Amino acid sequence: MDLDDLLQRYFGSADLGSVPPGALAAGIEKIQVDFGLERDRAKRFGLWCLLYLLDASPDLDVAFTEADDRDAARNFMDLVAAGGQGQE
Repeated sequence: MDLDDLLQRYFGSADLGSVPPGALAAGIEKIQVDFGLERDRAKRFGLWCLLYLLDASPDLDVAFTEADDRDAARNFMDLVAAGGQGQE
């Protein structure tokens, strides 16, 4: 999954700063619906990561039935947190 493609698909722009608040909320809702319907583990993980970055992801125990997927999500969360350190 390509991030720019996902942003274009759900928000009509790869620049989230240009997306009006209502369109942002609608796009997040569409991602959440697609996440709930998606059966491919890799695609689900990609959608969850995008939702996490948008502060709209479901809890890990709700989102993933596989322990490996939950571990991967925790690793992603750690990487995101580490990437934000020292940037001001």
